[in-house]
Amino acid sequence: MTGITDVKKMTAAASDLGAKLYSIWVPIRRVLTFSPADDMIAPKNNLSVSIDKGNISIAYGSRFLSKISITGIKQYSFEEDIYPQPEDLLSSLSLAVNEFNTSKTDITLSIPKAWTIIRTVDFPSTVKENIPDVIAYELDRLTPFTAAEAFYDFRVLEDKADRLALLLMAAKTDQIRPYIDLLNENGFAVSWITVNLAAIGALCSYMDKKPDILYLEIDSKGYEGGLFSKGLPAHNFSGTLTGLDEKTKIEVICRDIKSLLNMPVNKDRTPRIVALFKDKSPDLRELLTSGIGLPVSLMGETDIGLRLPLPHREVPTAVVGDVIQSLGPEANGLNLLKKGHHEKQKTPVALTILLMLSIATIWIFYLIAPLKIEEKRLQEISGQIVLKKEEAKKVEALKKEAESLREKITAINNYKHDRIMTMEILRELTSILPKNAWLSRARIASTSVDIEGYAGKATELLPKLEASKYFRKVEFSSPIMRDARMTAEKFNIKMEIEDTKKSNETGDIKNEKK
Repeated sequence: MTGITDVKKMTAAASDLGAKLYSIWVPIRRVLTFSPADDMIAPKNNLSVSIDKGNISIAYGSRFLSKISITGIKQYSFEEDIYPQPEDLLSSLSLAVNEFNTSKTDITLSIPKAWTIIRTVDFPSTVKENIPDVIAYELDRLTPFTAAEAFYDFRVLEDKADRLALLLMAAKTDQIRPYIDLLNENGFAVSWITVNLAAIGALCSYMDKKPDILYLEIDSKGYEGGLFSKGLPAHNFSGTLTGLDEKTKIEVICRDIKSLLNMPVNKDRTPRIVALFKDKSPDLRELLTSGIGLPVSLMGETDIGLRLPLPHREVPTAVVGDVIQSLGPEANGLNLLKKGHHEKQKTPVALTILLMLSIATIWIFYLIAPLKIEEKRLQEISGQIVLKKEEAKKVEALKKEAESLREKITAINNYKHDRIMTMEILRELTSILPKNAWLSRARIASTSVDIEGYAGKATELLPKLEASKYFRKVEFSSPIMRDARMTAEKFNIKMEIEDTKKSNETGDIKNEKK
């Protein structure tokens, strides 16, 4: 029994040591295999196009040092409740490219969810090494299309011991091909096909780093949405609302949402709920919040975290999500053009070779350096013997220089004691100003102080400053301005510095007379 216990202890110790070594090796391996073309630093541009009923949205974005910026957004309207035709897409894209002054390449095409089939499927873990071929073979069983008839892609949602949970998206080729062919004929290269719902999931994940988000979009005729896990629509739902009153609409929507959240796989989740109300009824949000029992954030009122050329309420969310999904190195978006085939990036070795050469050079220098140091030390000793006589003269010169510096230091210290120091002024301002006031600028001269900042009530500052022993003649140097954005009054105050030394001397003389 003792031997078995010892073996278990050794096994546990070896396992812990292996885990520690692996945790150390991972960052080292990332440095050794880091590529200058890595998505974290490589610049990239993207032109995203989103098709929806009655409109086409286009956005232009770029990425530099992993920071995404969107510099152009346009939306073109067409016949309501009808999807724009390929010719409409071409004309809209041509206008946007001219206005954005950008190239025609690297285009992301976002198609409506109604054109796609999105579902979660399970496979045995034995197919892990050959998932693309398995998906292609099983696609006609999982969807109404064969692999030759569809654009599709997948992502692994969950990798269990014996099962793989996959998210599968597929769309019929015949419905999308006319758009792509017409764009290609006119010099527009489509490199990415995604789905509006997936793009919105990427946007929600970018706004809020929470892993689980439930998105809901409501208009007068229907609703659709999805429960996103790490930016991917693990579950989606939709329904019609035509002819229903507001209360009944909310009951139908809440029933779908609660049914989704009560599924065994989702019971432990508390997602953040983000809603987009195309139906402008003001009561829907309150009814939805009370019906679900969870707080609801409105898309358009939540800060996206990007500088956009349009107000947040007017931003077409899907096309912004397309840009984030295409440029974000961590977006993990699905590209239906790939048909499930994801190329493995080759491990770059250039940086590894460079680092190895650097290490070898340092090692050689480490071996040779002690000999060179000793030779240099012998030369220095010989030189010091010759220079001893010179040093005696230098000591005398240094003594004179030290005396001169001592006199200068004394003069500086006397000057410092005769003047009120800047730090004392700043300390006095800090103690005087109330908590609801702060400074954006302070200029301290030899006889005066000018300050600028914000306060709840700027007029309360004058008597506080006038009462200080350091200041006199306190007054506003410009009119008080009310800053609505800061919810405070902006002030500019100038004042003279009181000569505290003279004031103290005057006070001492008066006391002596008494």
